[in-house]
Amino acid sequence: MNRLLFILVTGLLLFSCKENYEPRELDSVSIIEFTVDSSSIRAIQVINDSTIFYAGSRGDIGYTNDNGVTWSKQSLTYQDSIIPNFRSIATNGKDIFALSIVSPALLYKISGEKTELVYSENHPKSFYDALQFFDDGIHGIAVGDPTEDCPSIIITEDGGITWNKIACENLPKFEEGEAYFAASNTNIKIIDKTVWMASGGKKSSVYKSVDYGNTWIENSTPIIQGIGSQGIYSIDFTDENNGIVLGGDYSKPLANDSNKAITKDGGKTWDLFAVGENPNYKSCVQYVPGTNGQEIFAVGFTGVSYSNDGGNTWKDVSEEKYFTIQFVDKNTAWLSGNNKIGKLVLGDD
Repeated sequence: MNRLLFILVTGLLLFSCKENYEPRELDSVSIIEFTVDSSSIRAIQVINDSTIFYAGSRGDIGYTNDNGVTWSKQSLTYQDSIIPNFRSIATNGKDIFALSIVSPALLYKISGEKTELVYSENHPKSFYDALQFFDDGIHGIAVGDPTEDCPSIIITEDGGITWNKIACENLPKFEEGEAYFAASNTNIKIIDKTVWMASGGKKSSVYKSVDYGNTWIENSTPIIQGIGSQGIYSIDFTDENNGIVLGGDYSKPLANDSNKAITKDGGKTWDLFAVGENPNYKSCVQYVPGTNGQEIFAVGFTGVSYSNDGGNTWKDVSEEKYFTIQFVDKNTAWLSGNNKIGKLVLGDD
């Protein structure tokens, strides 16, 4: 077989496999819950099916490495009296990083038994919402609300040893009242060198960078926006082109109009799903890996919803309240909520 024919045949086989994927039918799901001595847990970092780290709102960073049988944690304070309210956690592949929200914003690096403060910011408007590392483990990014007329963005280019804030003149301008939501650590999505971040409030846009967050392009969305409780709360992509945003109005959690949209061109344009279609307000949306972008879960304090057709239709599959969800693989995910961690195990039908 010549090289060209081999490439064509391989491409057709891959395309065929993708097109023939049969998504699962789920009417309900069971979640194993673990009570955790914390409070609001909005940020988790999954390592594998038995190991997960979490960061809580009472300065606690904890983990299990035995599938929830036992839990360990440390509680941090700053200058003996300030308790960090953590909403973000991430890993560079060897260390864990946890970032608090309000001033002083505090970013800690945990390396085994060693914990050190690697960045702090004392601006009265400091409020950091999400933190992620790129696949190389060298580049990382955290995004926060404006302290000037642009988003607050800090980056690392040395695996988290040092962090620097990008100057406002190199960032897109935010409208007054535009910000981020620190709801689930999922208003950032990264694939290779590309990062998307989703804003809300007065304006709800998706900002895209293809150079580790150094330069940005803004793309508007039709998501509900205009007041502080409205906008995109979570963003995910299944590949470089296909993505989803979801949110709504936190003050009207049962409403489901103009709160979810998809893109097929990498975030340039966004199309709303049908008005009145579930789910309602959610704080986190995630594609199920290995399902070709067809299976999606969305979670919030309004329950857990599932789609097996790329987000066109949804089913409410659990009434359990969670803030965020993160998948290990096609069949396993971890979730977090108030004083609890959950584990979702699915099987192939």
